Amino acid sequence: MSTTVCVPNMEVVYERPIALADVHTHYCPGCTHGTAHRLLAEALDELHMQDRAILVASVGCSVFSYKYFNVDSCEAAHGRAPAMATGIKRVNPDNIVVTYQGDGDLASIGIAEAIHAATRGDNITIVFINNAIYGMTGGQMAPTSLPGQRTNSSPLGRDVRSAGYPMRVSELLSQLDGTAYIVRRSLHDAKNVRKAKKALLTALKVQEAGLGFSMVEMLSSCPTNWGMNPQEALQWVEDSMLPYYPIGDYKVIDAVRELM
Repeated sequence: MSTTVCVPNMEVVYERPIALADVHTHYCPGCTHGTAHRLLAEALDELHMQDRAILVASVGCSVFSYKYFNVDSCEAAHGRAPAMATGIKRVNPDNIVVTYQGDGDLASIGIAEAIHAATRGDNITIVFINNAIYGMTGGQMAPTSLPGQRTNSSPLGRDVRSAGYPMRVSELLSQLDGTAYIVRRSLHDAKNVRKAKKALLTALKVQEAGLGFSMVEMLSSCPTNWGMNPQEALQWVEDSMLPYYPIGDYKVIDAVRELM
């Protein structure tokens, strides 16, 4: 005997963003790249930018991000996403151009491109994912790895006497005259995820208003290469990364405050 269940009409309050492709991603379980992807897609949808957005994918864990968004996309060579984004934006000034980069791509091989795009005040937006390690290549020490942090290439922990100190990218770029909006957020809990999305909305508005270079850094987890389960990794972000990489607004010019 079959039973038919009648479900009353219900309002949909949470669904896949239009700008986010309906595909499986390759990210490890517990990785917060997926969270960052959704936030960016939601921001593009809410600002009605999907049809004129151009994503520049980087090399690293996010190498296939051009497959995960329903926007025009291209792939840049390792570290060269800001340079490619600069060219695209200058040829297509009415488009919204976003790079999506990890710490190995941006803070290591691509640091020159990021610095020069910022100091020129190029009207592009960078989404910078900082998980303090090289993810795709197997867990080596990155420019953002913490003092004492154990990685595959620093099994005894990062020794600042030989490897130097971790690079604080937001603090660095905020000192350049061409930057308009530089902030750091985190993805380790729901409250901070909401704040990260608000920052993305502001950064995209900054670009649309033609105010200059914007970047949102997001502290992200990497359970696989940290050797933790997803819950432990999120706690490690809060306990270990936040003290060294404080969340905050590092550069907000006056014209930007009117958009926030």
